[in-house]
Amino acid sequence: MLTVAVLISGAGSNLRALLDAAAEPDFPARVVVVGGDREADGFAHAEDYGIPTFMVPWVQFDTREEWGDELDAQLRVWQPDLVVLSGLMRLLPPTVVDGWSPRIVNTHPAYLPEFPGAHGVRDALEAGVSQTGASVIIVDNGVDSGPILAQERVPVLRGDDEHSLHDRIKPVERRLLIDVVRRVATGELDLAAVAASPA
Repeated sequence: MLTVAVLISGAGSNLRALLDAAAEPDFPARVVVVGGDREADGFAHAEDYGIPTFMVPWVQFDTREEWGDELDAQLRVWQPDLVVLSGLMRLLPPTVVDGWSPRIVNTHPAYLPEFPGAHGVRDALEAGVSQTGASVIIVDNGVDSGPILAQERVPVLRGDDEHSLHDRIKPVERRLLIDVVRRVATGELDLAAVAASPA
């Protein structure tokens, strides 16, 4: 059984979808802990499922590195097989990424390498493209630049705004994330092999 830690900053909709999936008897992974960098609504999902939580508040540390050291220490208490970033709005410092690589994955609301960064949906709309997408990647030390594990196109419709487009991307993100976790758990997807492959 693959053990998963999930890190959040906000509502945790991807977390909820993963918890719901993991509650199914035949799902080969389980969430063992949920962490965050601040108080977040998503912790309620963990509470609903009786999942332990921890918080490492960003504001309590002078540097990103110090924050990362404490985050890493909390994760190592649980020794998860996989770390999922679910809307964590902080870049992990290199010490954390390198210590857990390639066992950290993240979702992104664009068809990478198109529109990386914090405003992928807005950037797609401003670019006037006819389609964008959703991606699941291995986290590296860049910004949404890690190896791609899964992605799918989502059309941009006439009249879309950032909210409506994001609302159509989110279910795709959730489905891709759940499938990636399942494939990692069954051995169908080898993160180390993907990370070692040339881009």
